[in-house]
Amino acid sequence: MRASRLSLTDLASEAVAGILQRPARAALTALGTVLGVGAFIAVLGLTATATSQIDARFSRLTATEVTVEDTGGDDADRVPLAFPDDAEARIGRLPGVTAAGVHWNVRLPPGRSIAATPGGEAGATDRQASLVAAGPGMLRAAGPTLGQGRLFDAFHSRSGQRVAVLGASVAERLGISTVTTQPAVFVGDTAFTVIGIVDDLERKPELLTAVVIPEGTARQLFGPPGDERARMLVATELGAARQIAGQAAVALRPDHPEYFRAVAPPDPRKLRSAVSADLSRLFLLLAAVCLVIGAVGIANTTLVAVMERTGEIGLRRALGARARHITLQFLSESAALGLLGGVAGTTLGVSTVVAVSVVQRWTPVLDTATLAAAPALGLATGLLAGLYPAWRASRIPPVEALRR
Repeated sequence: MRASRLSLTDLASEAVAGILQRPARAALTALGTVLGVGAFIAVLGLTATATSQIDARFSRLTATEVTVEDTGGDDADRVPLAFPDDAEARIGRLPGVTAAGVHWNVRLPPGRSIAATPGGEAGATDRQASLVAAGPGMLRAAGPTLGQGRLFDAFHSRSGQRVAVLGASVAERLGISTVTTQPAVFVGDTAFTVIGIVDDLERKPELLTAVVIPEGTARQLFGPPGDERARMLVATELGAARQIAGQAAVALRPDHPEYFRAVAPPDPRKLRSAVSADLSRLFLLLAAVCLVIGAVGIANTTLVAVMERTGEIGLRRALGARARHITLQFLSESAALGLLGGVAGTTLGVSTVVAVSVVQRWTPVLDTATLAAAPALGLATGLLAGLYPAWRASRIPPVEALRR
């Protein structure tokens, strides 16, 4: 007697018949793989897309920002404020500079806080707000979005005008929502007329919690920075930051360039690689969790199907099917479900990436190798999920199976 055989054609037809026998259950079983592979594609695609957007934002902001710190020289020759009065003009003459300005935190005298009147809530006081002295070019370099009023200019600083620009957070805490009523903020007994409210900043977001006054006014009322060393914020054109960082000290003080230390932006290639690696590791872990959940769903449903089809298994064994034939049959069914789930999941993942990119106005980035490997990943998930149920089915004794 010749040993029974199961050809690949018979195996494929049996798998299709087993899936179509209960289409609703097959669809629900494949849903786990669809979601797992879909999450895998969506996560990798969104990671690549987000990384490219981070790279673009870095190029627009961080790569165009230089900070010049006032070190004041050696202890024996220390000066309170090394920046010259025309520091903005000196730096502005360098090719590639779009805006620049000096700023420092003003140390409030003991017992003095920032309060609002009139135009704000009566008696409103903000003890968390900081007082910042800044040149007009510094505010322009910070990239502000004005909600009310205007920014102060060189005239306000040169003539010592007592005006102020508020960050949105400070204005909200002080109850100031408009500048049309000419509200004022008080630092101790000194009043500053609020001429502008800033809603957002591309750089220096800490200014949203500060009251910003002209540097000339600050020097008249509170003196030079002292221990609070001054800094200069320089906004540059793309590609000019590192060159300007090397020229800033000499441009400010040719006689004492050692008074300054310019901080150039980091290498964008290194930052891009670090961000990409961190995001990829995080989201790959999340995608793996999704795939494990999908595999558990397939394994659970396949195991239930084995228990329900015990009589069918017994009949096949009685007609000459071997244990390995039963194993291959259930493996082929779970593998087919995994493959179908992988294809559907790939479509779902790609659609998700494209939809999110359209909403966020991003350029979608998808790796063709990942798209090609996704259906194979679904197939592998189905095979792994079906190993134990298929083995369990092959171990059922034929006589006991026929009794059921």
